[in-house]
Amino acid sequence: MTTIYDIAKKTGYSPTTVSKAFNNYSDVREKTRQDILRAAQEMGYLPNSHARTLTTKKSWTIGVLFVEETGAGIRHPFFSAVIESFKQVAVAKGYALMFISKDVGGKQSGYLENCRIRGVDGVVVFLSDYDDPYFLELLESDIPTVILDYDTAQSHTVCSDNMAGAQLAVNYLAALGHRKIAHISGGGNSFPGSQRELGYIAAMELQGLEVRDGYITEGAFFSRESGYAAMLKLLELADRPTAVFASGDLLALGAVMAAKDKGFSVPSDISVIGYDDIELAAYVSPALTTIRQDTEKLGTRAAEILLASIDGKGQAKEALMLPVEVVVRDSCAPLGGQ
Repeated sequence: MTTIYDIAKKTGYSPTTVSKAFNNYSDVREKTRQDILRAAQEMGYLPNSHARTLTTKKSWTIGVLFVEETGAGIRHPFFSAVIESFKQVAVAKGYALMFISKDVGGKQSGYLENCRIRGVDGVVVFLSDYDDPYFLELLESDIPTVILDYDTAQSHTVCSDNMAGAQLAVNYLAALGHRKIAHISGGGNSFPGSQRELGYIAAMELQGLEVRDGYITEGAFFSRESGYAAMLKLLELADRPTAVFASGDLLALGAVMAAKDKGFSVPSDISVIGYDDIELAAYVSPALTTIRQDTEKLGTRAAEILLASIDGKGQAKEALMLPVEVVVRDSCAPLGGQ
């Protein structure tokens, strides 16, 4: 059985340095760490996790609190992309991820109790109901947390600039000559949905455009099905919009399907712009113009902030907001060209 002393002998580093490399000490140079990890892999060495926990006072486990109401779960392309980039950073630093629920051993307890039982070092949160008392209990504890797509002074937070993204969408459509711009909202009960709706309203006001009756319709839970239903309502209006800003790409894809099913052409009859820039957006027909969120940076920065908090660095709560950008494809056209 290979030991750290065998690895030390092979690499020429001291056993202390080898141990520090496995435990991600900051005073070990990256080249040294990689040399040691490479040698360990070649020799088939597996660190004893229990011994490592006793030595470092860590479980080397991060809890993932993921609850959303669409039923898509992490199959949703936005969430899966963010979680994947978060995981890559965490795993590279020696951590494993564990999903957290309210139930332990088939009995309902709470997120905090589950985290205590599992001994997680920190928690990354993707949640649709931020008023959940079990979530608030976790938030008020001493367990480090980072929350995606939310704003609170009680935790580190990472999100895109949702209001600015909505304003970019409206401004882009207005620049194409559109004046009748409707919005399919992601729902006022979600933080990104409410922020994007506020951004839409603010942008319409700045452009001197009227938010007409029926022009804001809810596409609950950012699903394709709700986007489809919302678009049907917009198309039935007597004063039909010429362009639609959807609060998520799945909403936008549903909206495009509804328009086609009702005999309308996108973008010849009606323009549609989405939000997220999921991978599928580039491959549908017409390819979807959208607002791009940097999912890689969202996950990466969330992991870096949480790991620093676990290590006792950066005690002040950090609220990071990342910029977004318009990605122009084929689902929007100038008003005169419709």
